[in-house]
Amino acid sequence: MSRKESRGASRRMPDVETQSRGFEAAREARRSVLVEDYLELISDLLLEGGEARQVEIAKRLGVSQPTVAKMLARLVAEGLVHQKPYRGVFLSEAGQKVADDARIRHQVVERFLLALGVSRESAQIDAEGMEHHVSEETLGAFRMALEGGLEAFMKAAQKK
Repeated sequence: MSRKESRGASRRMPDVETQSRGFEAAREARRSVLVEDYLELISDLLLEGGEARQVEIAKRLGVSQPTVAKMLARLVAEGLVHQKPYRGVFLSEAGQKVADDARIRHQVVERFLLALGVSRESAQIDAEGMEHHVSEETLGAFRMALEGGLEAFMKAAQKK
């Protein structure tokens, strides 16, 4: 069997519509990743300490303060946050919804990875990227697997 035949035997290209929808979803996720990361972090900072300041956002994201200032200006323009002089950054109702949705997706993905036996550190890091790209259908399947006893199944399988 030729190399081309052996590759084709194990994998077929998806139909054009499915493939284009996949690439479109990936592009949309990339556009929203930064926005969601900022909003989720701002929400976490507000919950933990009551305020989200530009310097703390920059530290936690590992970026410069001018980078944060530029993104905050974008988020203000989009109506997702508002800033108060000498008081920090606050989420609008719309910004809080985006942050909450991102946090829920992150938690489901992280729980799923932990149930598979992935280390806590890797699950936290991997979930940070995966949460932005996972569809509602896949999240539903993750939830169903978790509710159906995936963690117990995986622990039993690892003992074998």
